[in-house]
Amino acid sequence: MENLQSNIHIGHLIQEQLRKDQRSVGWLSREIGCTRNHVYKIFNRPSLDADLILKISIAMSFNFFQYYSAEVNAAMKTRMGEE
Repeated sequence: MENLQSNIHIGHLIQEQLRKDQRSVGWLSREIGCTRNHVYKIFNRPSLDADLILKISIAMSFNFFQYYSAEVNAAMKTRMGEE
């Protein structure tokens, strides 16, 4: 199987959604039980552990897995020659 890399930068997407929701970094850090500094590190990471994405999704009431689902579906179509 070829080595596929995601085009998703989940940290940036979380940061963008936090801004849209008009929530603070402090709010998110309290919701997920970490420091503000750790939240800033999350923003800079292109990938995150699925458990952390789940925790953030629940805290923010936003399904961040949707970005991966869309990418998987597109990759499967391309792989099967349906595009």
